[in-house]
Amino acid sequence: MVRLRAGRRPLRQPNRQSGVNTVDPVDPLGTEGARHTTAADPAARPEPTRSRGARVLRSVAIGLGVLALVAFALVLARVTFTPQPESQDLVTGNTDPGSSIRSYLDRPEVRDAVRQIGGNLVLCTPLGVLLPVVSARLRGPLRILLAVGVLMLVVEAVQGWFIVGRAFDIDDVILNATGAFLAYVFLGRHLAARVHPRRTPWWRRERTTKALEERPTE
Repeated sequence: MVRLRAGRRPLRQPNRQSGVNTVDPVDPLGTEGARHTTAADPAARPEPTRSRGARVLRSVAIGLGVLALVAFALVLARVTFTPQPESQDLVTGNTDPGSSIRSYLDRPEVRDAVRQIGGNLVLCTPLGVLLPVVSARLRGPLRILLAVGVLMLVVEAVQGWFIVGRAFDIDDVILNATGAFLAYVFLGRHLAARVHPRRTPWWRRERTTKALEERPTE
């Protein structure tokens, strides 16, 4: 006798006398079991296929993002690596997080504080939009913070060591990374979701795989 689990019907039942598989007359196509398997196992659901036109638009969007990223890199290099000999005796380096920000806020002119802090926040906002569009691996607020933080840390180090009239400032790195993070949260993640197909999070994939491995076999 074949035992049936609740909610499932076998596609075919073996006929021990004739050795021929017989079709279940109630569900000849096996759709009931397929629906149950799909609902119980989200990872087993087929990935949505994109049309050729959607793939072409995705490629165009990534290409435009790459061009915009290259253009931004050129502008960033011009802004940050231009020597300023007239400021050589005025600039000082800063490795104490928050020190420069406090000095900006202590200035009597509010406009100067807004220009210094706001300028550093806005400087890298394009990276928070372009990086996740160009590469799906850079989607996520922590990844944007890390990527932009490392990039601007290198830029500040080059400024302090090789560019006349420039100095290393850790607060600039913090403000730049924060601006990219905000741009990603408010805009970049939405654009990236339209360009790149949605993926199952790694922790959900591991949990589903483990559940499938531990499922008892009949």
